[in-house]
Amino acid sequence: MTDAWTAGLSQEVAARLRTGFDADAEAYQRTRPVCPPEMFDDLMRLAGLAPGSRVLEIGCGTGQATVPLAERGLAVTAVELGASLAALARVRTARFPAVAVTTSTFEDWQTEDDRPWDAVVAVNSLHWVEQRVRYARPAALLRPGGALAVAGCSWARPSKAEPFWTDVQEDYLAVGFRGSPPPPPERIPPLHLPPEALDYFTENWSRRYPFQLTYSAADYLAQLSTQSGTKELGPARAGEFLARVRRRLDRLGWPDLTATFAGYLAIGIRR
Repeated sequence: MTDAWTAGLSQEVAARLRTGFDADAEAYQRTRPVCPPEMFDDLMRLAGLAPGSRVLEIGCGTGQATVPLAERGLAVTAVELGASLAALARVRTARFPAVAVTTSTFEDWQTEDDRPWDAVVAVNSLHWVEQRVRYARPAALLRPGGALAVAGCSWARPSKAEPFWTDVQEDYLAVGFRGSPPPPPERIPPLHLPPEALDYFTENWSRRYPFQLTYSAADYLAQLSTQSGTKELGPARAGEFLARVRRRLDRLGWPDLTATFAGYLAIGIRR
């Protein structure tokens, strides 16, 4: 499940797209959904963490998960390949002395000491890690009994959603957007670790967290521009797609939009 979207991409395209978020660091920070607090509370409890536990975070972006983890007293080393994203994450976590943000790919990152980690956390990021090390390297970095926490959120569309969410699918279809329209949140199953992870981890927990966020029309459009699916279209088709959505929002008078998501969390314990 963690690589369901990237499974349809060539290695070359995936490598290009995973660096694309850095061009939109401010919009990324302002508009990306963050999982609800109860997900982070569950992560602490189910992974057996406590204030002071050492956590390695893969692909922290601008710190959307780093901040909630630090607020719970964890000592977090966050690895982020995008220089602009990492710089913003450092600003946002500057008040936490136990947080360090490093600019590197996870594949190339080198630890400064040999102490094992209590947990490795990946929120909306593990699918971008090269498959050859996606589970093997976290397992090698963890102490025996340490936890791999894979979390994130998927777009959903409830049956009683605003008409916009149905109508905008015409714009996705018009430009050849890959994938299917979001299902209702109750039809998005819990995340489970895939078979290749089970050589290293025993999955102990899987949880879902439906939630909603309200976007201004401008922020929703900015959010669309940061998405990998939009960038995958290429400049011309992405521009056409965003223009179509902008015209639709024009006709509606630029309303606020309530978006629905299904958060997820899976915890695997190192064998």
